[in-house]
Amino acid sequence: MTKAEDFEAETKSRGEELGALAAAKQALAESTAGADALSYGLDQVSFLQTASRAGARQYDAARLVRKLAEKTGSKGLALLAQRISNVIRAGSKSGDDVFAKVKGLIQDMLEKLEAEAEADATKKAYCDKELAETNGKKSDKTIEIEKLSTQIDQMSAKSATLKEEVAALGQALGDLATSQAQMDKLRAEEKELYTKNSAELVQGLNGVKMALKVLNEYYAKGDKAHAANDGGGEGIIGLLEVVESDFTKGLAEMTATEEAALNQYDIETKENEIEKATKEQDVKYKVKESTELDATAAETGTDRSGVQAELDAVLEYL
Repeated sequence: MTKAEDFEAETKSRGEELGALAAAKQALAESTAGADALSYGLDQVSFLQTASRAGARQYDAARLVRKLAEKTGSKGLALLAQRISNVIRAGSKSGDDVFAKVKGLIQDMLEKLEAEAEADATKKAYCDKELAETNGKKSDKTIEIEKLSTQIDQMSAKSATLKEEVAALGQALGDLATSQAQMDKLRAEEKELYTKNSAELVQGLNGVKMALKVLNEYYAKGDKAHAANDGGGEGIIGLLEVVESDFTKGLAEMTATEEAALNQYDIETKENEIEKATKEQDVKYKVKESTELDATAAETGTDRSGVQAELDAVLEYL
């Protein structure tokens, strides 16, 4: 049973006791007035004639209070019944006004209980106020805990998402590094092949050019000592010129291919550098944000524990 329930039960019991005393007082006033007058009034006819009847009514009053005490379970009424019996026994011997004393006892008890009831009412008002304030605190703390829990859940979820994004960025950076490494390897192989083949073409082209120079100079002389085969020489020169043209064209195409490959490599490498820098910056910011969220969530968790302790104290008070 809670403190509030204990207080309610105690107040109810005191009210019942107060009601029982009021009923006892009214019963005495209504049922013993004649006996009072006969026993202690100035119009007595015969003390011996009325003593028996008065004594019976006096003990009826004691039994009435005792019965009410048993019905209500009031220790105060039980004690009052005992005092009334004592007063009646003492009065029957001394001839004092017993009913006046009995009424006085009941009146004293009523006044005492009324004073206690008034104090209880004040205490109840205070308790009601305290209970209302405590319930208000309970509601406030419960709402605050729910709010903090929501914040923690949101921060934890956001942090988890950021960590997943960082992991994905790390994978993408790894793939990018692998791709760049493959590009570097291919570019090195292409350059090596171009350097070798272009050198051979240049060497071959220079040889053809030298041969053409020698032949052109020879057949251009007019003081030959023998009959030179000018027709055959022209055929050889024409063939060499075709070879020279093919070599020149091949070298130009090879150089153009190399320059295009190098240009494409430079473009893709630059793009990869930009993408790498962007992703690394994203990783930096996301790691920083995730770390801050985890720290804030931990602090909020501490705050929630404090509020929970306050709520537990409120619930214990209730």
